[in-house]
Amino acid sequence: MARARRLARWMFYGHLWMGVVATGILVVVSITGVFLNHKRALGLMPEASSASPQPLSDALSLDALFDAAASAVAPAVACAGAERMDVRPSDGMIKVRFADASVTEVTLDFASGAVLEVGERRDVFITKLHSGEIFGEWWILLSDTGAILLLLGLVSGYWLWLYPRARAG
Repeated sequence: MARARRLARWMFYGHLWMGVVATGILVVVSITGVFLNHKRALGLMPEASSASPQPLSDALSLDALFDAAASAVAPAVACAGAERMDVRPSDGMIKVRFADASVTEVTLDFASGAVLEVGERRDVFITKLHSGEIFGEWWILLSDTGAILLLLGLVSGYWLWLYPRARAG
């Protein structure tokens, strides 16, 4: 009986402190997740009018598309290089995201290379905060830690709720 009581006490304090840590992590993940779900409505990313859907065989080369995007931005932005190129055949466009400090994105018609939109991606900071990536590669595990603590909190919470009932019966 003393062993069961020690286990119950350990479970209680473990549950309490896992909950405290998980709450902080999950509040950040929850708030940033809501922002990411509504990033278009909140104006966190540039809104480009899409080109017409086209087969990929009509697309210019990636080099030509990058050059067209680089010519649409300041030289300092272009010198930062491309962080990502997102091809969307169903929209007939490619988004070129530069690795500059303000995370500039250029949207192009991928068949003609015409610039459809140039703007700043203000959702990148929120995305990196949401995933933990903003703190470095190892901090991505922060989101995973929050999820694991939530699961452990659920299990220990159910145990704390069921243990007195099982002992009484």
